[in-house]
Amino acid sequence: MPQKLLMIAAGGTGGHMFPAQALAEAMLKRGWRVKLSTDARGARYTGGFPHSTEITQVQSATFARGGALAKVLAGPKIAAGVLAAAWSMKRDRPDAVVGFGGYPSIPALGAATLLGLPRMIHEQNGVLGRVNRVFAKRVAQVACGVWPTELPEGAQGVPVGNPVRAAVLARAGAGYIAPGDYPMSILVIGGSQGARILSDVVPAAIAALPSEVLRNIRVSHQARDEDGARVAAFYAEQGIDADVQPFFNDVPARMSEAQLVICRAGASTIADLTVIGRPSILIPYAAAVGDHQTANARGLVEAGAAILIPEKRLDLSSLTAQITAVLSDPAGAQQMSAAALGAGMPDATERLAALVEELAEARPEKERA
Repeated sequence: MPQKLLMIAAGGTGGHMFPAQALAEAMLKRGWRVKLSTDARGARYTGGFPHSTEITQVQSATFARGGALAKVLAGPKIAAGVLAAAWSMKRDRPDAVVGFGGYPSIPALGAATLLGLPRMIHEQNGVLGRVNRVFAKRVAQVACGVWPTELPEGAQGVPVGNPVRAAVLARAGAGYIAPGDYPMSILVIGGSQGARILSDVVPAAIAALPSEVLRNIRVSHQARDEDGARVAAFYAEQGIDADVQPFFNDVPARMSEAQLVICRAGASTIADLTVIGRPSILIPYAAAVGDHQTANARGLVEAGAAILIPEKRLDLSSLTAQITAVLSDPAGAQQMSAAALGAGMPDATERLAALVEELAEARPEKERA
């Protein structure tokens, strides 16, 4: 029996690529072939995918960025990408196509729609992204990472959770060491590219902690390239042990060692927090489409696992107060850790993989030929 083929279509951010990577890992273990369809931007994030994943680059574009000329050219670029993807799929027909959002996923999803192939999308956030909103009613179902998810009328949603990479699952439920009078770690992450506001506010807020807390603190801070030098210099001037990098390849390890995580509320980060089980201070990205990061954070906050600070209310004094509150209350921090674990869906990858297999098996006989 020939191997079944899964085509994964994903955009160029960690929020799209990490769950796509998790599904690729799972389906390869189930004996499937896996192809990833993305564009040049997305290809930069494929280093963590299993080596047996076939990477296909197609042309895509977005109407949401760039000047007038870029927007005029977006349509022809997308059309060319869809036609190229359709030609590739006719030669090597996928048994299922799964999109994870982002404009680089348009060509593969568009081609699958034209060819009538079994297809579904996974939405990581509580509010559909632009591309997933376009395809929501044109796929068999929408696998939802956050539940409930706002869906257009006629779209079928299935709660599965957000898949996490094998490196995160390896740290699932890692024992939490509550804050105390010994070395403690704070992890500061702001998405795959860091977040300037965190670099502007967090270092000073940590430096303002009470001396009995600050003397034990070490920091892992993800900062943009253009912010890294000044952030590192500030920590050094304050005598704070800090590792400042533009990107951490070992976030699961650093998160499992942390007493507190200060971060955005991207879907992948939320999933990692719930699988590993760590207290967090969440600062949703204010400009996120549909304010979806606030929607992502809601479940953790309501469970008592996280503290939410809206970006417009983020300042030195409020952040210092919240960090102090967590790190000065060992029992409370332990409860937050347990609450985070309770809110997680560590089997999200397997749930999604099962849906993919069901999707492929449900194909009409005429499409299996």
